[in-house]
Amino acid sequence: MKEKVLKLREKIGYASGEFGQTLFWVAISFWLMIFLTDELGLPAALAGTAALIAKLWDAITDPIVGQLSEKTKSKWGRRRPWLLFGAIPFGITYFIMFLNPGFSNVTVLFFWVLFAYMLLNTAYTCVNIPYNSLLYELTPDYNQRTSISGYKSVFAVIATLVAAGAAQPIMNMFETTTAGFMGMGAVFGLLIAVFVLLPFFFVKERYVKPTGKKEGSIFKKNAEALKNKPFRLLLITWMVNTIGMSMIMANLVYYFKYIFGDENLVTTAMMVLIGASLIFIPIVVKLSKKIDKNWVYAVGIILYLVAIIAIFFLGHELGIVFVYAMMLIAGIGLSAHNVTPWAMVPDTIDYGYVKTGVRTSGTYYGLWAFVIKVGAAFAVFFLGIVLDLFGYVANATQTATSLLGIKLALGPIPGVFFAIAIICLIRYPLSKKMHTEIRKQIEEMELEEASEIE
Repeated sequence: MKEKVLKLREKIGYASGEFGQTLFWVAISFWLMIFLTDELGLPAALAGTAALIAKLWDAITDPIVGQLSEKTKSKWGRRRPWLLFGAIPFGITYFIMFLNPGFSNVTVLFFWVLFAYMLLNTAYTCVNIPYNSLLYELTPDYNQRTSISGYKSVFAVIATLVAAGAAQPIMNMFETTTAGFMGMGAVFGLLIAVFVLLPFFFVKERYVKPTGKKEGSIFKKNAEALKNKPFRLLLITWMVNTIGMSMIMANLVYYFKYIFGDENLVTTAMMVLIGASLIFIPIVVKLSKKIDKNWVYAVGIILYLVAIIAIFFLGHELGIVFVYAMMLIAGIGLSAHNVTPWAMVPDTIDYGYVKTGVRTSGTYYGLWAFVIKVGAAFAVFFLGIVLDLFGYVANATQTATSLLGIKLALGPIPGVFFAIAIICLIRYPLSKKMHTEIRKQIEEMELEEASEIE
């Protein structure tokens, strides 16, 4: 059965939603921790704890939203209404997150941060889960999914460039850091709302073919999804990779501010990292169509790992040019991280459908987002604990011990998580050839279902 080829406007229209969500993710990853410690004055360990609790709450809501979006019925479909009604609240809560309430009491400040971050993450979940689930329902084709993921990656990289390259210049336009963070929150909040809304107008849900089988409770569906070996290995890979990369992203501002004495250097470093990633995304997409996606992903992680270990040992000795060169290598690896896992998830869902006879893409993407947020939560928590243990003091001259803590959180500690990810990808069993056979089985199942209905 020949599947309909998506139009370019549909691919770009859907992929544009990734800009808003990645802008949120990257800006929060880069700027939230230092906003909490150096702007609000919250101790690093408490800042990490607040982020951990808020993200765990966020992770709990992911499967719930996944299930609710599965059951949503409207003239726009089951995923698109969430984008229509969730985009503006998402942008507003992002703006609120970067407001300085002026609380001097540490306990009150802690609970303010916790409440604001929980609210923001809830708004994010309400658009992120339906948006990612929508990919599965646009096309069942292996290569088209990879192509769409490539377009998504371009928007993700552009958003990352904006988050990394424009945040500091926007903040520098204001007289105080308080006003600067507020201005950045307003600009990024507006962009987030607009771009999250765009896919609603450009795409429709096509391949929504529920079977007649009873799907069961949320717990049963999550358990069934976790029995899916390819998905389980990919899920572990994604979680540990998220921990490693989120820790690095949150730590980069500290690294350049205190190791090199100039936090503005982070803008150039990130432009190099993301620029390299953007250039290599088309190459990754082509490679992923020719060879198995897990090997493309694994090589990307290895490149990233080599780069951060080199920075840990030699960055402070060889200087900023060397660090920029390593960021370029890391960017090549990052391009695989931005493309391949998102193209692999729908393939694992197909595998699960053949095994169970039930389509539950919302459940899979709910779990996917769950581990992203758990990973990000523990990344910031670990960073806060490391900084605190090594004696970090905000806006002060750091000791040799605290500087070591910053460097460890940039290299060896996240490196352990990358090593685990590589092992999981080596064991990943779902090849392109196997997926082709799975698609044939699905077509036979659908023909059988159609004949039974007739």
